[in-house]
Amino acid sequence: MNKNEKLELAGWVIAEAKKNGADEAAVNVNNSREIEIEFRERKIEKLQESTQNGLSLAIYTKGRYSNNSTNDLRRESLGRFVAESVAMTKYLGEDPYRSLPDPKYYKGLKDIDLKNCDPGYQQVTSDQRVKMAAALEDEALSLSDRIVSCSSSFSDGMYESVKVHSNGFEGSSRSTFFSCYVDVTIKDDQGGRPNGWDWKGGRYFGDLPEPKGMARFAVDRALAKLGQTKIESGVYEMIVENRARTSLLGALQGPMSGRNLQQKNSCLEGKLGQKVFSDKLTVIDDPFIEGGFSSRLYDSDGFPARRRVLIDKGVLKEFVIDWYYSRKLGVEPTGGNISNVVFELGNRSLDEMVKDMKKGILVNGFIGGNSNSTTGDFSFGITGTLVEDGKLIKPVNEMNVSGNLLQTWSSLIEMGNDPYMYSSLRRPSMYFKDISFTGV
Repeated sequence: MNKNEKLELAGWVIAEAKKNGADEAAVNVNNSREIEIEFRERKIEKLQESTQNGLSLAIYTKGRYSNNSTNDLRRESLGRFVAESVAMTKYLGEDPYRSLPDPKYYKGLKDIDLKNCDPGYQQVTSDQRVKMAAALEDEALSLSDRIVSCSSSFSDGMYESVKVHSNGFEGSSRSTFFSCYVDVTIKDDQGGRPNGWDWKGGRYFGDLPEPKGMARFAVDRALAKLGQTKIESGVYEMIVENRARTSLLGALQGPMSGRNLQQKNSCLEGKLGQKVFSDKLTVIDDPFIEGGFSSRLYDSDGFPARRRVLIDKGVLKEFVIDWYYSRKLGVEPTGGNISNVVFELGNRSLDEMVKDMKKGILVNGFIGGNSNSTTGDFSFGITGTLVEDGKLIKPVNEMNVSGNLLQTWSSLIEMGNDPYMYSSLRRPSMYFKDISFTGV
């Protein structure tokens, strides 16, 4: 089904919804193709291809709302689906804040190519996919006799969708994505099983690196964890490596959301326009990065994408508020979804920052934990390396980093010059002072 056919189908579904009593309706029609290949012990362990068509229908009628979905796009089946969706919606409780956005917010939709789709996607062969996954595992296994387990994978996908609202919005998107992954576990003489991994992805097949470099990185990371142990609890300097899971940054998104603001569950309530964080922290939501992992022309409400500064040198500039919660809060909507996040960078590399550490921990991974959006308190498990006088001393694990988001982000003293490019959250390495760690 091409774009025009999807748009025609969406319009037909909206007409059917109104005929059955809906006041307003919104339709998404999408299709996808995904392929995944996984190797283990030099054999294909998983080979999967899936093609899926789908349609979602949001119904607004007499103050009531429902969201419904189906994979059966035949007109005779869709007719029944729409009628039943509208009928069931009438039994739900009223919510006066549920509606499609005011059409004035649809204005300004850009017509630009974000380079989200590889034109050569259909030319990528099964043989290329299998060879990439196999080469990752082969290369890793050749690098150390300590390896006890290794797996690798290659995946790709193509995604197409159209979005139509009964009050005037119409948009479409098309994208491709490719990724490869390798994971190794090694034998530690102390009985441990440290592991290392690497993952790379991009919109274009040509974005993927050679397997040799990825395998070497994963094995080196695992070997660097040999002998990892707890160290004494205390207050340390902390550098968070750019590729570490985004627990600290992710914890900020909750308090900035319209939902938590409306429900009085945000430690940032009442702080708009105030200097809340370190002046080293500038956070920008940029949906127009060509080939970006979350680049887009519109958000889930149909609002045109826009570049916005969320935090400017520590000053909280904007919350993330969708149409629904803007109505509940009685404020203007800002857009409820974040796209690509970029940061104002520093001037030094990770290695240069580490050389300045007197006594600290280089965090290269977060493990589990939790954060409280109401108070800002958090606690996360970490893996990393003890640093003394600028030198890497020994690997550490089974430790927690804890504190309060407002205090911790005020303790940020430097941003690195090394944004992590394989994510929509393009964070650099970050240097903090006076952070509490719990160990032994």
